[in-house]
Amino acid sequence: MQQLLDGTSIEIHNNIQTGNIRHAVFDFDGTLSLIRDGWQNVMVPMMVDFLKTDTNTKETREEIEGIVVEFVDRLTGKQTIYQMMQLAEEIEKRGGEPKEPLDYKDEYNNRLLPIVEQRIANLADGTLSGEILRVPMSLEFLKSLHDMGVQCYLASGTDVEFVKNEAELLGVANFFNGGIHGALREYKKFSKAMVIQKILKDFELSGSELLIIGDGYVEIENAKAVGAIAVGVASVEDNFYNMNADKRERLIRVGADIIIPDFRDGDKLISYLFD
Repeated sequence: MQQLLDGTSIEIHNNIQTGNIRHAVFDFDGTLSLIRDGWQNVMVPMMVDFLKTDTNTKETREEIEGIVVEFVDRLTGKQTIYQMMQLAEEIEKRGGEPKEPLDYKDEYNNRLLPIVEQRIANLADGTLSGEILRVPMSLEFLKSLHDMGVQCYLASGTDVEFVKNEAELLGVANFFNGGIHGALREYKKFSKAMVIQKILKDFELSGSELLIIGDGYVEIENAKAVGAIAVGVASVEDNFYNMNADKRERLIRVGADIIIPDFRDGDKLISYLFD
């Protein structure tokens, strides 16, 4: 089944039970926030550098880049540490002695933060508006859910302290009355699946009472595993590597019930979901 909701960009891919939603879980980067847009342009070169300098590989930089792009893209949506664990594995595979994955994660954050901090500074001084750094109409969509009494949660693979700060700056934090959750240094203590399971248990929900919205395959898989309604956001992110070019197709493959490019038809989506 695939149909376009009349007069909108909303794709319906599965029959779902509507009208029951009480709770909603959102991903952050690429779903609501564009503050970290282009993060791949930092992560991929860093990993390629380590693979070239810390191993005896005879592969060209272009060959290594292709390998890195594949696994970074594949692991997007999970905590950043999993991409760093894969980097360590690739280094070891090539005869190198990898550092701890947390060390690579710290290096990545050190390289990315100046870009993020510049955008945050521009937000603070008014050079950039929050609207520019939010996925279109996402604030309005969140406010509508909140006003309808839906309890909203934020669950991100980015470190929780960054997510909380960036959500505040974008003006969305107050809508997450269910809490803001993100990656921890003790990575096994957090996952999106754990957040979802806790909500289901705490409120004794059936699947159709929980809405999960994200641009990564991870949260869509998590949604389908518990019978929740899954909305995939096929947002366009800026990077040199054309990563997530097949984002829409990937979200469909893992079972998204609905696909949207952003929230510009958010009012129509709400009408459909709560009919």
